[in-house]
Amino acid sequence: MKENKILIEINCSASKIFKFTLNPINTPLWIDNIVREETNESPTRIGTEYKNLNKQGKWTMYEIVRFEPNRMFEMKQKNSSYHVRYTLEPISDNKTKLTYFEWVDEGKLEEPFSSAILEKLKEILESSR
Repeated sequence: MKENKILIEINCSASKIFKFTLNPINTPLWIDNIVREETNESPTRIGTEYKNLNKQGKWTMYEIVRFEPNRMFEMKQKNSSYHVRYTLEPISDNKTKLTYFEWVDEGKLEEPFSSAILEKLKEILESSR
């Protein structure tokens, strides 16, 4: 598999989802394999670097390569052909369609996200309303 696309509707505003998913403190709350995430600057913009530490003790680095506030951001993994894009489409003031799209330019997608990960994100965001 070279790409993976998951769509989910979340009863939350696009701006809240955008801020939550970009905040490195929140990442371990909804992605089980990540124990810590850091960024080199705030606020986030094109060129911002994120790095996360997984449960196996491995750091992975990403760079923001596309960025449209409250609408979309795309990260590219450093030294890899892996990309991930989050796109937010408001359905109403408090309901948003999130499209999670990840792909590799070469090879195969090693550890694709499952819908369960996005369901956990949805649960956290909807319970904190």
